[in-house]
Amino acid sequence: MSEARPDPAIAQTVRVVLVAITKHGAAQVAALAAQLPQAQICVSAKFADLMQGLPNPVHSYSGAFKDEIAGLFQRHDQIVFFVSLGAVVRLIAPFLKSKDEDPGVLVVDDAGQFVIPVLSGHVGGANAWAEKIALLLQATPVLTTASDVGKTIPVDILGRELGWVVECPKINITRVSAAVVNEEPVAVVQEAGSRQWWTRPTPLPANIHLFDSLAEVDLARFKAVLWITHAEVPEAQWQALHERLVVYRPPRA
Repeated sequence: MSEARPDPAIAQTVRVVLVAITKHGAAQVAALAAQLPQAQICVSAKFADLMQGLPNPVHSYSGAFKDEIAGLFQRHDQIVFFVSLGAVVRLIAPFLKSKDEDPGVLVVDDAGQFVIPVLSGHVGGANAWAEKIALLLQATPVLTTASDVGKTIPVDILGRELGWVVECPKINITRVSAAVVNEEPVAVVQEAGSRQWWTRPTPLPANIHLFDSLAEVDLARFKAVLWITHAEVPEAQWQALHERLVVYRPPRA
């Protein structure tokens, strides 16, 4: 029943690549790469000399740029394009699979003013990387994911950095996420795991109510239940809550 996607930041070093096809874009890549020495670089061969002196691995290509996209998708977790948004959308379209498989894709505008997560912003981590890169560039991250904009609980990745695993059908994620972002009453029942799961600088939204056990919850009052537990969830409980329940499994001590 698990629908979890492993967090690359937990499982391994995140594989980031900075991509440019123009001289101006390559200069921006060089400036950002100096602050992200773990990132790889993909740049047109005619601008490869702009990368001299950087510690980053550099891949320079001389053929058609569109022929590089498949390899970028296979080799990297986050792809940062210094390329126009429209061009990126057209280039990556043939390679899209699902939010559980696609890498994070970000676009930085030509003036370096905005960082836009285009693909896998939430589950794939591109939103978090957009904020990180925007800080380095002194730019503005352009986030459109409802839970990030509304500063509320990201249902599908809650506790991921703590090693929690989500357990429920996908439809439950959709239904519960809607209740969260629509500010409907939501119960968070925590019977296990770290209490340090709320990491936003803003207070927990008023529609989120905390409980120590499921027995405390008047289920008729809440549109959704997020249950953090090691306990077995009886089939009758899944049936009773139908699509209103998402279960999280923290690692056992």
